[in-house]
This record gives sequence, C-alpha cells and structure tokens, in this order.
Amino acid sequence: MLTDISRSPVSLEHKEALEHWNKLILAVLSHGKAAPTHLNALMELEPNFAMGHATRGLFCLMLAKSELISVASQAYKTAKEMQSKVSVSQREAAWIDALGLWLSGQPKQAIQTIEQILMLNPEDTFSLKLSHGIRFMIGDNHGMRRSVERVIAAHGHDHPLRGYALGCLAFSQEETGSYKEAEQNGLEGLTLTGDDAWGMHAVAHVYDMTNAPDKGLALIEGHMGAWNHCNNFRYHVWWHKALLHLDMGDFETALSLYDQKIRFEKTDDYRDFSNASSLLVRLQLEGQNVGNRWEELADLAEKRSEDGCLTFADLHYMLALSADQRKDAKARLIARVSQSASQVGDMAKIMEHPGVNAAKGLSAFGEGRYETAYAHLSKAQPALQDIGGSHAQRDVFERITIDAALRAGQINDAQQLLKQRSDIRCGAQDSFTLARLDLISDLDVISAKIPAF
Repeated sequence: MLTDISRSPVSLEHKEALEHWNKLILAVLSHGKAAPTHLNALMELEPNFAMGHATRGLFCLMLAKSELISVASQAYKTAKEMQSKVSVSQREAAWIDALGLWLSGQPKQAIQTIEQILMLNPEDTFSLKLSHGIRFMIGDNHGMRRSVERVIAAHGHDHPLRGYALGCLAFSQEETGSYKEAEQNGLEGLTLTGDDAWGMHAVAHVYDMTNAPDKGLALIEGHMGAWNHCNNFRYHVWWHKALLHLDMGDFETALSLYDQKIRFEKTDDYRDFSNASSLLVRLQLEGQNVGNRWEELADLAEKRSEDGCLTFADLHYMLALSADQRKDAKARLIARVSQSASQVGDMAKIMEHPGVNAAKGLSAFGEGRYETAYAHLSKAQPALQDIGGSHAQRDVFERITIDAALRAGQINDAQQLLKQRSDIRCGAQDSFTLARLDLISDLDVISAKIPAF
C-alpha cells in the first residue's frame, strides 16, 4: 500500500492516482473547488478503489439532498463489492462502514467508527475532518472539540496538514466558548496553511461572538487568499462579512453583499440557502425593507422542503416560506417535519425535538401569532444546538424567539433569553441585544418599535 498526505495507508496502485487522492484531501481540507475533479480523475484511474466510492457516498450525504441518497446508496453498494474483491486497510473499511451506518440513520455511530480509526492513527487528518464535519451537522460541539484535542499532539510541526488541524481545533474551541484559544490557534494555523478557510472563518466567528466587528472585517479582508479559492464556502465567508456590517448598522452594505456575492449564484445548496434566508430575516427584524428577494428563496424552499434530510435546512426553508406568506407550503412543511419525526434514527429524533416546535413557532411568528410562536419556540430553544450549524447560524432563531417573547408580552422571558445570549458571548452585547434592552426600558412602545417579520 501507498501512504497518503494524511500519513495513512491507502490501497492505491498508481502514483498518479495517489497524487489525485492527495489533492482531493487538500481540496476538502481547504474547501477548494477541485475536490470533485480529483475524485473523478482518481476513480477513472482506479475504479476498484473502495474508499473512493465510500468518499463519494459520504460527501453526497453531507449535501442533505434527497436525490443524492440513492447515489450514496449505490456508492456504498459498489464500495462493499470492491471490498470483497481487494484488500483494504482498517481505515478504508471504517469509511465504508461509516457510510453504511449513516445511510441506516445512524450518523452518531458513523462518527464512532471514524473515531476508532483516529485512535489507531491520530495523524489521519482526513478522517479527522470527516468526524468534524458530521459532528457539525448534528450539533455535537463538545464531541467535535474532544475529537480534535485527542489528535492534535500527533499533528506536530512536521505534519504537512498541521495548519488544517489547528483550524478544526480553533472552530471547536470557538463553538465551546474558548474564544481566546480559538483565536490563537486559528491565526497560528493560517501562518502554516494560508488557504485554510475553515480556520480563518473560526476566528471570524470569535469576533462575531465577542462583538468585535472591526477585527472581523480586518481579518476577512486581510486574508482573501484563505477563502477566495473556495467552493461555495466563499459565499459563507461573504455572509460573515455581511453580518459584521449589519452589526455596525451598515445595512446598505449588507444588502449589497447579499445581491453581489451571497446570492449572486442562486444555488439550491442548503448552506447557501441558509446564508441568504438568515441574513434577510436579520435585516427585516431591524426594520429594513428587503424588497422582493424572498420570492426566489420561497420558490426554492417549496421545491426542497420535501427532502427531509436535515432539520437545520428545513427551518431555513420555513424562514423563507413564512416571510413570503406561503401558507399552504408552510403547512406542508410542518406536516413533513412531523412525518420525518415519526421515523427512526438520529435525524428523526432531531426532527421531533426541536424540529416540530421550531417549525410551528416560525410559521406562527410569520403570521403575527406571537403568543403561539413563543410557546413553540421557547420549547424548542433549549435543544436548538442539536440542529447543527454554528452559534452564529442558529442565532437567527434565537433572535426570532426573543422578539416573539417581546411581542407576546413575555418581558421577563425576553430579558432572560437576552442574558443567556450575552453570557455565551462572554458578556458582549451586540447591536441586537442593545436595541432590545432599549425597548424593554420603555415598555409602552415595544409593540410599535419591533419591526414586522
């Protein structure tokens, strides 16, 4: 067997195939555009490479599209066939098993399978990234941190992928509230690996959570090389930039970034959709007119809301359907979330709680039924971590919950939610919090000052 850039054995026969495999690993770690190109070239050279088929299947599942489940299933079937014909390493077998487990509704077990491989070889950065990515999708922030901390010592200064490992460490530290450590490790990683978009964006998260928008803008603008090479992840970095401008009260720039960068390419990727829908909601909650931008998103939400792959995606679809007043489509989405919640598996449990209540609450908020909205959203709020994504991404739902409480007259609850929101930011109070505290200080004008959804 050959050894790849992750210092792991790989059952490839040709050095040209290994070159494509290494470039694939680098593209995945850096969120580069070329990952599919290298995977396709690799599989043309070595169609019996079982781990290559498993990789294709796992990446399909990460896209959370119903039509790709059959593609992932076929990749798993092919990988198992190849595994029966050729010798594979423990790592390769684990990736195949992880795909099968995720397909059967057990992503948590898939993670544990990958973690066993990391225990055998903590230098395996590619498997680290896989575990990191699945944990991110199910909101396992503390598990994500433990995973990286177990292997970071093995990524010494002589490890070619140390910078990317530090980027994963930085993000997991930020998501668990260790902001100083996250900033330090993220910046160190950038000095080693200049194209580490994930690590750079981890530091941007730090500046968002600690209310340092000037630092965030300087970071993003000063490290273009870390993210302008990216696949659609670059839209997410533009989204971060827009949030920083929004927090500074620069709504015009935030909307301009929406049109010219964030939604310039109107993809149906749920991550791109979440960037767009959550930014528009934030703008509207601050009283900004976003024009007819919701129509395009709501049309797309109607098409994709039958997927049922990810609660995080469904709730962002509901934002668009609510904002564009698609009453029938909202009812269908709530019914489908409820139906998904009745199934078995890890994702079904998240659909059940907090998914059902969150979907109902967002729908009610869009209709101006604020008491009902808050009743549902307050039940969902303690478990929102489980829908996955980051604090910054889930914050749109926190903001709506707080505004629902204010509109429903639940002032004490709103104050407590604002305090909780500030506490996870080390006491930092951003423009959203300060504006709501100002409203609470003058109860007579609350209903008049909180903008409509």
